[in-house]
Amino acid sequence: MRWWGLGRAGTFALMSTATPLAIIEDDSSIRQSYETYLCAQPEFECVLVVGSVEEFLEQLPHAARPPRLILSDIGLPGLSGIEGVTRIKRVLPRAEVVLITVFAEPERLFQALCAGAVGYLLKSTMLRDVKAGLLEVLEGGSPMSPAIARHVVRHFQPAPPVAEVLTTRELQLVQAIEEGLSYRLVAERLGITLNTVRTYIRRVYDKLEVNSKAELTARRRQG
Repeated sequence: MRWWGLGRAGTFALMSTATPLAIIEDDSSIRQSYETYLCAQPEFECVLVVGSVEEFLEQLPHAARPPRLILSDIGLPGLSGIEGVTRIKRVLPRAEVVLITVFAEPERLFQALCAGAVGYLLKSTMLRDVKAGLLEVLEGGSPMSPAIARHVVRHFQPAPPVAEVLTTRELQLVQAIEEGLSYRLVAERLGITLNTVRTYIRRVYDKLEVNSKAELTARRRQG
């Protein structure tokens, strides 16, 4: 709190220096947890707590102050949190959006950053660390959960050639998948069971740090 100018009666008016914060979360219990904890912190003034991006945009004109920080879930009804970043930045270009989600996939992470989010936290993040992340944004930082930060680091590190990572058998399996063979046909070609094919697939995905056939194909093209 700080003194701010003269009031109508000639006395000094008291104005809050807390940062206006908005929370967008559709899960009522999680939303309540964020609201109960963050809105009790002296550094923040909660001006909007809503369940969707659409509700945020609808209620924004009625907020006591425009939010400077926005903590938003990604998996929301209607517009996703990632889509919401773009919409929010159009009406609040100086606002900073931190996304929080259960997803740690690299694709979602980079979509979020490209959309303009300044931070990406996992919902497993402790409330005190969520607060620390929001305060970090005010200091010019970009908070990320450790698991997310590892994805960013890996993205900028040169990936070893696939041939150096996979065994000959695993490479044969990848080749068969790229040819469009079903798991059953892959099993027949390699002379293994269907369950063994699935085991190999999981092992290949883990080694190459991918989560889908599309990511596998893209990783293969890198070498």
